[in-house]
Amino acid sequence: MKKALSKSAVITIGNAIIVLICFLFLVFGVWKVLSDRMYDFNLKQSMSGAPNENIVVVGIDSDSIKSVGPYPWDRKVYSQLIQILEQAGANVIGFDIELYTNGANPDSDALLAQELAKHNNIVLPSHAKLEGEFDRSTKVREGEWMMAREMEQPLPLFRPFVQRAHINAAYDTDGVIRSNWLQINSPEGVFPSLGLAMAQLAGADVSKFERIPLRQNRPKSEMLIKWDALEYQFETVSFARVLKGDIPPQTFKDRIILIGYTAPGSDEGTTPVERHMHLVYAHANILNQILNQKLISPIGNIATLVLAAFMILLFGFLTWRLKAIAGIIAVFAGSAALLVLQYITFAYSDIYIETVGAVASGLVSYLGNIAMKTYFETKQKNYITKQFGRYISPDLVKEIASSDSEIKLGGISKNLTVLFLDVRGFTPLSEKLKPEEVVDFLNMMFDLITEKALHNHGTIDKFIGDAAMILYNAPLDVPDHPYYAVRTAYEIQKGMEKVREEVLDKYGVTISVGIGINTGDVVVGNIGSYLRVDYTAIGDNVNTAARIESNTSANQILVSESTYELTKEYFEYNPVGEKLMKGKSIPLKLFEVKGWIQAPASRDKKRS
Repeated sequence: MKKALSKSAVITIGNAIIVLICFLFLVFGVWKVLSDRMYDFNLKQSMSGAPNENIVVVGIDSDSIKSVGPYPWDRKVYSQLIQILEQAGANVIGFDIELYTNGANPDSDALLAQELAKHNNIVLPSHAKLEGEFDRSTKVREGEWMMAREMEQPLPLFRPFVQRAHINAAYDTDGVIRSNWLQINSPEGVFPSLGLAMAQLAGADVSKFERIPLRQNRPKSEMLIKWDALEYQFETVSFARVLKGDIPPQTFKDRIILIGYTAPGSDEGTTPVERHMHLVYAHANILNQILNQKLISPIGNIATLVLAAFMILLFGFLTWRLKAIAGIIAVFAGSAALLVLQYITFAYSDIYIETVGAVASGLVSYLGNIAMKTYFETKQKNYITKQFGRYISPDLVKEIASSDSEIKLGGISKNLTVLFLDVRGFTPLSEKLKPEEVVDFLNMMFDLITEKALHNHGTIDKFIGDAAMILYNAPLDVPDHPYYAVRTAYEIQKGMEKVREEVLDKYGVTISVGIGINTGDVVVGNIGSYLRVDYTAIGDNVNTAARIESNTSANQILVSESTYELTKEYFEYNPVGEKLMKGKSIPLKLFEVKGWIQAPASRDKKRS
């Protein structure tokens, strides 16, 4: 037969499995959805809402489309806009508008090219053709350039006079834009992102953004976007109003101008801070980030694994050291503290610590260890119930075990039937037996008494040497409890017939049992001190039952008048007259049980 594993072995193996599960969850990104949501929450909550004041967005809004006409517009419109902005002293002008094909009017294209040739501070976008529709699906080795198979660029007519940039959006696996490829390599060379190209033209220090720390499984030059403002928080003017001259020229002087679509439903994407953001504002956020020299530094995966290991050990330790409620409070407090630390670190230093995986790993550890702890506690509880069920009523043990509060001192007044039993002839028998034989004999006797008492819903209050006290109707209610008390006594006397024969044949000693029973109100409950509690019954009716037993002769069952009146339909009785008990001023009528007649009609006949 295989030996069961020890508690420590089970805990060790269980925690090894927990560590393995958590490691696999971290490696395969099971917690990524939660991590992304927490990252988005940190971003949104840490936004200043006050972007760099040098950024202005010229929006192609609904009013512009109504004023200028349906899109696409004649290219001379862009030429007019550039003239206005340059005359106003704009620092840099960047278009988030694709000019990859010839316009409807070649003369307008030529006019725009002539205007572009006059300036050196204008950026026109290109689009990198990557492997997948969603750029994140493109397979790139860690630390290598994001490589485009080709670039869709502005018309050759415009290309010599503008700075080049790409406007590819780096969608994450859930379709949210959280990062940007600051540079994409291609057969035509490296293309900076629109925000980086405009910041360079504006004279910003971009050195730290050209050497972004490598992230695991990420291409070179990929930057987490520090979203710092919503659409309406950027200064925005209508394209049409600029053309009409409604906007004062000083609005654009020495400022960086982004031109893009702001009409509803056009060129939108999902970002951590807005579900439908026009992507010109994504470029504005990237530009704002570079101008403000804000670079998010995520802590590496090794640190995340170390933190997860710490949380697994901590929560596992707390589970075994603390009680259930204290453990839950400690685990949730620890989780909350780590998440708060993550937010504070991110909000004030732009260092992002991946804590969701660590917290989730800790919670898995807590749940796994609480399951093991519950198993062992249940096992121990069942063991205690089984062991104490040999001394007191199993029903009482279950009642105590299921109680959520401590056992309180005190009792209640309740109508009980009390049975006292004493073995006669034990003293001469014990003189002929060895000590271990005495114990074996008593165990055999008490097995018989216990079996009959518990079978008839009795609670064994105590064994006193070769005597016993049994209660009926406590702690749980027992209908017809006088009947079951007398029935117990009757079955014990029947069982004693065989025991007497065996003892007489083996040792030449005659033993017998005397039983006294009384029914009445007693005080029953937990009586004693806070150090030692005893569930028992006290009161005059308990003493009466003991006095009745002391008046029995060998193999006799005597009951009080109260018990007799309640059971006379079920047993044959022989009146034995009145006897004056010690401590009583009035004699008691006693009745001897002679035989069993029937069980109460409401009881199951099979148990009779």
